[in-house]
Amino acid sequence: MITGKAKIAGVVGWPVTHSLSPVLQGYWLEELGIDGAMVPLATHREDFARVIDGARRAGFRGVNVTVPHKEAAFSLAHRNDALAVAAGAANLLVFTDTGIEGRNTDAIGLAESLRENIGELNGKRVVLLGAGGAARGAVLALEMLGAGAIHLLNRDVHRAKTLAASFSPKAKLLPGALADWAGVAGDAVLVVNSTSAGMGNIPPLDIDLGALPKGAAVCDIVYSPLETALLKDAAARGHKTIDGLGMLMHQAVPSFEAFFGVKPKVTQGLRDALVKVLRDRV
Repeated sequence: MITGKAKIAGVVGWPVTHSLSPVLQGYWLEELGIDGAMVPLATHREDFARVIDGARRAGFRGVNVTVPHKEAAFSLAHRNDALAVAAGAANLLVFTDTGIEGRNTDAIGLAESLRENIGELNGKRVVLLGAGGAARGAVLALEMLGAGAIHLLNRDVHRAKTLAASFSPKAKLLPGALADWAGVAGDAVLVVNSTSAGMGNIPPLDIDLGALPKGAAVCDIVYSPLETALLKDAAARGHKTIDGLGMLMHQAVPSFEAFFGVKPKVTQGLRDALVKVLRDRV
């Protein structure tokens, strides 16, 4: 039960009904016995600035930001952290006495999820599928793990080249078309799908995983469905698979700490609770 002294945060998106943030943060609030709540705020693009202003005035600690507002959140913030600047997007807005702080925890979330499953990359090659906003965070995450080269493949090769040109990464970014897949997959230790392909009714990517080395891992940042067509195919071929739920849980840790003042832990119990919610939604 929350009281008049409760610490309140929100999650802003359109649509927002798909977001697991209220469930995830609610799990930690209950586990840690904190008087607080995470409120979903369904917000159209044109209303984003007004909703953020209203949340600040209402005493919210801050908000998580999901599609399609991450770039708008970055622009709205009075100051942004280094990861948000590098990504050009913020998925966390923290309200302070001196203004709005924009942060990007997506890269941290993906890096921690990958590290948990496969460890450091130590100069090895990775294939990253997609060139949208999520791909920017993925590049940063792969840099954190020490990727030696990142083959950035996208249906629109111009977008891949534009994204690559906007970075000055530690890892070597090699832009190309999705049609180049067979030529680059043979040297990869990891494939990361940063597109929305395979989510809901969106068709999966048409790629042949037979081109991958047997020891390569396959990661899909999508978490609904938990096992996408890409991951099903990868698992059937014997590849290690990494779903998007790990990224979601780990990126939420710094958000929760910013809102409620305590650093929570990612546990199997949390994952089980989120998996149950996803299964109940089907």
